[in-house]
Amino acid sequence: MATTPSNVAQSAGSIDHQIGYLGPGGSWTHQACLDLFDAKNLVPLERSQLFASYMSGSIDGACVPVTTSVVGATPYLDFVLDLPDVLIVSEYTKMLGYSLLALPGTALRDIKQVLAHPVALEEVKPWLDKELPAAKRVEAISGGAAALSVAESGEHDRAAMGPAIGAELYGLVSLVDDIEEGPHNVTRWWVLGRAMPAPSGDDKTSLLASVADRDFSSLLASLANENIKILDIYERPSKKTLDTHRYLIDVIGHAAEGAIGRFLSSHPEVRLLGSYPRRY
Repeated sequence: MATTPSNVAQSAGSIDHQIGYLGPGGSWTHQACLDLFDAKNLVPLERSQLFASYMSGSIDGACVPVTTSVVGATPYLDFVLDLPDVLIVSEYTKMLGYSLLALPGTALRDIKQVLAHPVALEEVKPWLDKELPAAKRVEAISGGAAALSVAESGEHDRAAMGPAIGAELYGLVSLVDDIEEGPHNVTRWWVLGRAMPAPSGDDKTSLLASVADRDFSSLLASLANENIKILDIYERPSKKTLDTHRYLIDVIGHAAEGAIGRFLSSHPEVRLLGSYPRRY
């Protein structure tokens, strides 16, 4: 199923007030939120504030980038999995094409530094290697922070990699657009909310299993015995021992129906993170 802003926002349901995202503005997560929600409802927050505000209930929901086609799990996935109480109510995917943003009057030949989020630097590496091989690559906490830093520097020897919205917000210009755009460069966001959507007929469920390595094969066998189809698995550290891990397992179906419900009732060690309409 193709991802569109309208059907994702619809699945988010009750989220119609304050939506937190990783600030400052001008990042791809900001752009994803603008695709999905009314701009007046968006609240830019630093990472720890975002998750604390979601847990305290001071915001109605949060939008977090969790996986990409280039680097796999983002640095934010583990922060979501660390939350003691979380509910995924929708997912959103977007094909990215980066813009190189600089102060007005800057030429491509002037650029000596490129600022971007670490994930973005991996995603645009082929272009940088070819077009700006001598430029220093500087990590920023987000694409928005990179654009803001360039704007505040007053220097013409640096540029930010991020969505074009950063130019609009911070008085920059785009030197090059659509960098590394394509199906190879896609990010998936989770929208965290409060109420699980009802079954739609084409759903995905995200499970979190914390198990010893020796027990993982039997866990997979139990899923197979229930004829639950696995879409993907992400292995994450348990932060306890070398021989235990956390596994994010995305499966087809809704927890309120049939096989997944039976599986969860017989496997209390597996945590339900959410069931929501499948978008890819």
